[in-house]
Amino acid sequence: MNSDKIENLIRKAMPEARVVVESDDNVHFHAVVESPRFEGKRKLQCHREVYAALGSLMGGEIHAMSLDTRVPDPDS
Repeated sequence: MNSDKIENLIRKAMPEARVVVESDDNVHFHAVVESPRFEGKRKLQCHREVYAALGSLMGGEIHAMSLDTRVPDPDS
């Protein structure tokens, strides 16, 4: 698994999102996912949506992922 594949999986499930995924070892990942669908949701709800996009890869090919989920800034 690599960062590009993870970005593509998240974008497929969340086409409106801006997604950046990084990894130093292709096992532990850090993702920033910015989407208007996160508006009014708690962090846990947002994280669950991202994890759902990755399905069974979580805990398998993706050993660990830290997430930063955000709503787009309307001024940018």
